[in-house]
Amino acid sequence: MKSYVFVLFSILIGIACTDKSGKSTELSSNQASPKHPNIIILFCDDLGYGDLGITGHPNIKTPNLDHMAGEGMRLTNFYSGSPACTASRYALLTGRYPIRSGFDWVLYPASERGIHPEEVTLAEALKNVGYATAGYGKWHLGTTKKEYLPLQNGFDEYLGLPYSNDMRPPKWPDIALLKGNDTLELNPDQRKLTELYTREAMDFMQRKQNEPFFVYLPYAMPHVPLFPGENFEGKSKRGIYGDVVEEIDWSVGQILAHLKNLKLDKNTLVFFTSDNGPWIIRGLNGGSSGLFKDGKGSTWEGGMRVPAIAWGPGMVPAGTTNTQTASVIDLYRTMITLAGGTVQESAKVDGLEFTDVLLGNAIPMADRTLFYYGLSNKLMAVRKGKWKLHTETYSQTGKDYFEGKLPLLFNLDTDPSEEHDVSDQQPELVAELIDLIRQQQEKMEVEGTYFDEN
Repeated sequence: MKSYVFVLFSILIGIACTDKSGKSTELSSNQASPKHPNIIILFCDDLGYGDLGITGHPNIKTPNLDHMAGEGMRLTNFYSGSPACTASRYALLTGRYPIRSGFDWVLYPASERGIHPEEVTLAEALKNVGYATAGYGKWHLGTTKKEYLPLQNGFDEYLGLPYSNDMRPPKWPDIALLKGNDTLELNPDQRKLTELYTREAMDFMQRKQNEPFFVYLPYAMPHVPLFPGENFEGKSKRGIYGDVVEEIDWSVGQILAHLKNLKLDKNTLVFFTSDNGPWIIRGLNGGSSGLFKDGKGSTWEGGMRVPAIAWGPGMVPAGTTNTQTASVIDLYRTMITLAGGTVQESAKVDGLEFTDVLLGNAIPMADRTLFYYGLSNKLMAVRKGKWKLHTETYSQTGKDYFEGKLPLLFNLDTDPSEEHDVSDQQPELVAELIDLIRQQQEKMEVEGTYFDEN
């Protein structure tokens, strides 16, 4: 089996070492110091692009997220790693397209699959350069087999649900709230989860304030069934869906205020986004993709273009909007770089490093290519610069928007809603983009994963 290797930026000669899981890494004698920023990733479940005040929702009040955007940066061309939850979480924590995982885009409790022990997650990479690490919320990267759980994959602490909040293990009608590797409670009151995760994360930050830390907070909401906390139930004009989104907004406000109170705000990067677009077939219990077409499960823009806000006073330029194409898979390289490390070039990490984008120093990558993996991790579309080509489409609604016509080509600068197919007017561009898809498929067939299938 092969493994990743990470190397710190250093003028010193690196020394080989091994982390507690036995995975090979390479570190310099300079470990991460407090000057390296704390990193917090806030990851919603099924939040749509149009579900925030800052992105235009008229009835969901998100003053804290709106203020976060005012103090930081909005990324308006930011994509999830997949239009489904497990695959997108894999993409975030490994920097790799989900087809490399060896499992389907959603793992169910009956599955015997999970994240492979040889994967080096973002948590492991940051831990190996001196960060304390913790996760609070939905994991959903395998069964409850010990090797698939967070503590075996780089997290010092974990509290949360192993699956989506609507899933139950086979022949066992209970859902477990885990603490570390153990069951803390069966069938927890889900109305308390957002507050619980928030408080646990804040406690961790306070305990680790004198060392660099990484907090991964994947909320259970607004995935159905919806469970707003007692203080939020019935408060939003948007109904129960608005209630849970407004509670997430409260959570964000609590975390940012806590960082300021601890005087950590000038040395912390907070990144807020969603695992995929809204579950539109759930009607009023699902969200909005704004002006984008379709939602969760699809590789239309509404399925994968998601809200994204970066906040870091003194690092991220305040009140800015960035239109650079970026993705959840890019967070991996970016956060490791910010922590003082690098990803070895021989590692098959698909994401790019966009530290300069976050710091406001970016030279735009006008022709950045991004691939859209959809149902069963099938490559269904590609974006290069402003152009997006679909070679296959899917919608959980059953809609075929263009009555079987393929391929479909859209200029996302002038037509972000993907309403006007221009493939017939651009045959050479269509051929170029189809060739990019073919090359990517061949690359994945050759490279596969880093390891034998589990």
